[in-house]
Amino acid sequence: GARPADLRAAYEGLPLSPGVPELFQFLSKHRALFELVLISDANVFGVEAKLRAAGVRRMFRKVFSNPASFDRRGVLVLGPYHSHQCPRCPPNMCKRKILGEYLAQRAAQDVEFQRVLYVGDGANDFCPAGTLRAADVAFPRRGYPMHRLIQETQERQPGAFQAAVVPWESAAEVARYLQELLGGKC
Repeated sequence: GARPADLRAAYEGLPLSPGVPELFQFLSKHRALFELVLISDANVFGVEAKLRAAGVRRMFRKVFSNPASFDRRGVLVLGPYHSHQCPRCPPNMCKRKILGEYLAQRAAQDVEFQRVLYVGDGANDFCPAGTLRAADVAFPRRGYPMHRLIQETQERQPGAFQAAVVPWESAAEVARYLQELLGGKC
């Protein structure tokens, strides 16, 4: 019985994770230094609604999420983002595949990144974080599945996880790390 406007309002009203407004503020001030993409296993309708409500949609070059549209009855219909062969990820989306394809596409456009900075919390964020290089940084939310999986991997196979790991409880900690990374020039 929910109408599209009701669903939009519900998504817009979802709270951001702790410190995310501060992180968005930092990234907005330094927009020229970062290329932002969002990879979410939610749905494009909800993600876009929340980003617009937070006033940050234009900060993201690309949003990757499961397709969502309303049918003629006003029912939100969700679909899978893609199919893949990754045994680690849910059948509808492999974030590693999306990240890899995006980086390859940007490389074909002669865009080279000094490092990839990956912020996440879910188990499905571990898969792409595992492909990061030594120059890259993984920001797992402390105590969430991505963080636990990284810790388990580091314990079982020291050195197997190449990226620097910077756990966070508040995304403001990510903003502070980025400021340090930029040498305090901010």
